Amino acid sequence: MDTYYASLTVWFEGPFWVGVLQREDGGRLTACRHVFGAEPKEPEVYQWLLREWQHLTFSPGVPAGDRNHDRPKRRRREAQTPPAGTGTKAQQALQLQREQCKTQRRERRRLRDAAEEERKFLLRQQKKKEKRRGH
Repeated sequence: MDTYYASLTVWFEGPFWVGVLQREDGGRLTACRHVFGAEPKEPEVYQWLLREWQHLTFSPGVPAGDRNHDRPKRRRREAQTPPAGTGTKAQQALQLQREQCKTQRRERRRLRDAAEEERKFLLRQQKKKEKRRGH
């Protein structure tokens, strides 16, 4: 049986209130970040969550740790060792999402610039032809 977990953490970051929604499904953790702006009340956060849940863009999944809490001594010992990566799993998932968006943005920019260069080239060629005709 697959288990599904979701948690929303809201905190003050700079001039805005930010929320990070984490969900775990099938051993993969994904995250989504949303900037609220002014301090949201609990009913406002709940209404936002109900309204926007289907439209949220989650990061690609990263392997989630197990949720077995029956060995507290082992958990405490593992917590003392430095983590393998930087940040929490949610931060790693958000970083992965930012990197993917960055590569998509670069690709769109490259295509747009190539189309603009082609348009300018054709315009120059057309002007050359018009000058040769004597108009």
